[in-house]
Amino acid sequence: MVVAGANVHDTKLLQATIEAIVVNRPSVRQASPQNLCVDKGYDNPTGRASAEQNGYVAHIRRIGEERPAYKPGKRGRARRWVVERTHGWLSKCRGILVRYEKRAELYLGMLQFACCLL
Repeated sequence: MVVAGANVHDTKLLQATIEAIVVNRPSVRQASPQNLCVDKGYDNPTGRASAEQNGYVAHIRRIGEERPAYKPGKRGRARRWVVERTHGWLSKCRGILVRYEKRAELYLGMLQFACCLL
């Protein structure tokens, strides 16, 4: 996790977020490249450079590009509900919903504690 102000765009935090991942990645090979799927907000040189710099194949939809129609025979729908559900669970913690801590380290600790409880 990376904590920043509400006025900082997500693209500027992508590099720090990738560096903050604590799970070890498998070795990068041509046969099984690592993929990074993000939304249209990352469609700029900074977002694409951060993904490539860390060895990810970036799947970023272009701004203005429409979503393709869902085909029932394909692998299934995207699992965005996992992210939305987790945000919903975290919003139940009052210390996270309303940020009372002024220091980012304290707020990050509160987020990590809430994730441990989940």
